[in-house]
Amino acid sequence: MSTIPLLVCDDSNMARKQLIRALPSNWPFRISQATNGREGLEAIREGLGQVVLLDLTMPEMDGFGVLAKLREEGLQVDVIVVSGDVQEEAVRRAKALGAKAFIKKPADPLQLAEALNALGVDIPLTRAPSAPVEAFSDLPNVSFRDAFREVTNIAMGRAAELLGRVLGVFIQLPIPNVNILEVGELHMTLADAQRGERLSAICQGYIGGGIAGEALLVFHDAEINDVAKLLNTQEDESAKLEMLLDLASIIIGACLNGLSEQLNINLSQGHPLVLGQHCPIEDLIRINQRRWKRTLAVEISYSLEGMDIHFDLLLLFTEDSLPRLREKLDFMID
Repeated sequence: MSTIPLLVCDDSNMARKQLIRALPSNWPFRISQATNGREGLEAIREGLGQVVLLDLTMPEMDGFGVLAKLREEGLQVDVIVVSGDVQEEAVRRAKALGAKAFIKKPADPLQLAEALNALGVDIPLTRAPSAPVEAFSDLPNVSFRDAFREVTNIAMGRAAELLGRVLGVFIQLPIPNVNILEVGELHMTLADAQRGERLSAICQGYIGGGIAGEALLVFHDAEINDVAKLLNTQEDESAKLEMLLDLASIIIGACLNGLSEQLNINLSQGHPLVLGQHCPIEDLIRINQRRWKRTLAVEISYSLEGMDIHFDLLLLFTEDSLPRLREKLDFMID
């Protein structure tokens, strides 16, 4: 059987490793890897990607940009999108740009085999045993930060899909930042990001399986009225506050559920609480500084396409949660 050049294009070492392992053991592929859209496009031009497994959310050039360039340059490539952005509009756009299939992360081996079969790659639709160890000799090493960023990326995609349906808009997803910060560094991060703006903030605690923390969702006061119009919310303050609490419950709940599913834990979630309303970030930090000690901080910003509206979400894990998170992620990696 002749080999087919297959390119795995994803900025996450974790995602590339999971995808390569998901390929059937009787694969007829010669595998290359790319860590962003520009690298991937160059690899395709060099003939390294007759079949491409393509992420959407990447630095340098995202997956939509890659698909658009492939069409513009007339490059004949079979693309299967494998993404954490599972919004219906993301699927529609990817297929409109030429993607042959769309698989949500983490990729199910049977779905991947089905998508490859649809391209004419004859692979039995059974859960074949893993490929021999030597087949994985070029798998990337995965750090804790990379692995946690990838599971967060998938979780925030689930939240975006639900938020997009509620608001009736397309949600633009960033690459999440994962940092272990001292409390002073967290304060500076928050202050630098929001300096000079008046904010309203909602928090929601979570605990389970040896992991605990709280999610902090920050709304920019200048944008709240625009969100209220999207949802046909009344103009009075109590109605808008209820709207913010409902949105926080949707966004935080979906994101935490996505993490729970991947890490195989049950995170119990508290009720969303108002941390501050119509106040500068400095006041928010001063009031809550005792809550936030050394922590694993994940920063996510959701933007609404075509509108000057965005929500900033921080997932703050306690220091005591780190060993359990490492254990869970090590299991996923290995």
